[in-house]
Amino acid sequence: MRRYQWIRWRKILLWLGIIAAVLIILTVGGPTYWAVAWGIVTLLFQLLFAIVFIIIQFVALFWFLARGRTYWILPGETGSTWDDYRGNPEIVENAKRIVTLLKGVKEFKEMGGEAIRGLLLCGPPGTGKSYLAQVIANEAQVPFAYASAPSFQNMFFGVGNLKVMGLYRKARKRATEYGACIIFIDEIDAIGMKRQGGGMGAGGMLGMGGAGLLNELLLQMDPPNIDSTKIAKLLRSLGLRRKKAERPPVMTIAATNLPDVLDSALLRPGRFDRQLWVDSPDYDGRIDVFQYYLKKVKHDETLTPEKAALDTIGYSPAQIKHIVNESVVIAHQRGAQVTNYEDFRAAMETYEWGIAQPLRSMSEDEKRNVAYHEAGHAVAQFLLKPHERVWKVTIIRRGGALGLAATKPTHERYNRSDSEILAEIQVCLAARAVEEEFLQKKLNGVTSDLHRATELAGAYLGIVGMGDELFSWLATGSRVDGLKSLRPKINELLQDQMLQVKKLVRDYSDFVHAIAEELLKRGDLTGEEIEELHEQLYGQGKSVSAEEEQNQ
Repeated sequence: MRRYQWIRWRKILLWLGIIAAVLIILTVGGPTYWAVAWGIVTLLFQLLFAIVFIIIQFVALFWFLARGRTYWILPGETGSTWDDYRGNPEIVENAKRIVTLLKGVKEFKEMGGEAIRGLLLCGPPGTGKSYLAQVIANEAQVPFAYASAPSFQNMFFGVGNLKVMGLYRKARKRATEYGACIIFIDEIDAIGMKRQGGGMGAGGMLGMGGAGLLNELLLQMDPPNIDSTKIAKLLRSLGLRRKKAERPPVMTIAATNLPDVLDSALLRPGRFDRQLWVDSPDYDGRIDVFQYYLKKVKHDETLTPEKAALDTIGYSPAQIKHIVNESVVIAHQRGAQVTNYEDFRAAMETYEWGIAQPLRSMSEDEKRNVAYHEAGHAVAQFLLKPHERVWKVTIIRRGGALGLAATKPTHERYNRSDSEILAEIQVCLAARAVEEEFLQKKLNGVTSDLHRATELAGAYLGIVGMGDELFSWLATGSRVDGLKSLRPKINELLQDQMLQVKKLVRDYSDFVHAIAEELLKRGDLTGEEIEELHEQLYGQGKSVSAEEEQNQ
């Protein structure tokens, strides 16, 4: 008999001897020994049950935490089409090309190409990035998974990795079934930030395992060609698996407002092959969006897509949808059956400035101070800014402001001249000029105005090179140092603009007094009403002669 066989039999005989000895002791000892033995066995079973129960608790807890907060939409479950995505026709055209590739994955591979792995959608909030991904999935007739990147993070290290693995495992399964699959990850900057030394930055323990989570995402987006299904593993263990593994076409679409903070490994080809910047729509795009949403609500002829689009320069589709809905709410509250342009304006004012909250306890002298303050801004805006129109002037408190004078561009503009920046500085200083010229005092309400004027003057001299020097403090990396070095010149520029705007309000003193008196009577004025006051006083509409005179 070989030695290792004898050792095995020796162990068996030893255990049999121990069991026999225990039985003999129990037989000789009688009922007392049996009771003790039964107590020991019962205790062991209780300990075993407690251990198993604790293990089951931890397994159940980690299973619960590892479940991805993912919402699945299968083909046919949503009716979102290209006709529902408005405002960015160029984005739609690019998205249609991606859908064509998703529908023809097999033919594309036969041509020698590889399916697109990832698409990164960048842009401001509310521009329709997540909605575009949903439309792409519906048009391609493939499953669509929606996941928020912060939902992958967890207080337990490694649970986020399990969530990512589970999501992509399910996506590959459905891609095999339907031909392709799309995973949409919103706010991907939450887990995709640039990694830094020491395990911090995007990850580490303080980042809830962000670095490891990002590594897992990178692996799942561009995995090796390995078939990891249970059947493949079984066949491989039996030596029967010889077929070349193929990766199911899973496309990852992600959205972010901060593309500059993403890790370079995430942006390389093979992961996010393409990037689309989804911006707010231009004038024509906003008309398209308003036509889409206004068709769904009852409105009269005063509210037109063209008029609304002109008032909402810079608005995103989500903001436009909100304003249209709020205008319907306001119309319903006043008992009307249809909404109109005044409801639309009221909705915009509430959205941009907050609800109106009159200060009934304000003294007449304080109201007069606020009225002349805003009248100064309004006169300067009306006379010095030909490319903008006064939209609303009010001395009724909204948000944190006792009053305001707001303008809207007459059309979309993408650059500003030196004279326009100087005009903006004068608008900021106009309130102080009116206080000194007509109220003979200085008030603390110009705090934000002086801050804005100083910033504009600093940019005029120290960033865009419109002064005597071409120096830019951006090159120094310190804005504070740049402001300090230019402080004398900034103050000189502000003093010069103050002299000019003081002359302006003196020349148009009747206009200032008229606006202030109307504000004291009515509380607020529209741009059209201010233009009517100008016509009554000077016999003409808005003129750019004031700016032209200053530039001469």
